Amino acid sequence: MSTTPRLKPPTPTSTPDFGSFLGYIGQTTAAFFDLYAEYWQRGVLPPDLKETTRLRNARITDCGY
Repeated sequence: MSTTPRLKPPTPTSTPDFGSFLGYIGQTTAAFFDLYAEYWQRGVLPPDLKETTRLRNARITDCGY
């Protein structure tokens, strides 16, 4: 994700950030967070390597989150 949003927020009063964009996909949000929790809690890779790759990806994609 870029630090410059490409979409307008779902409501005029919300700020254009990751959380507000989840409003576009309502029921999918819970499934996303379940998957995200599963990713961090289990798997073959240790958490420190997952975090390192997450930070590297954020730097490459200019992610502000």
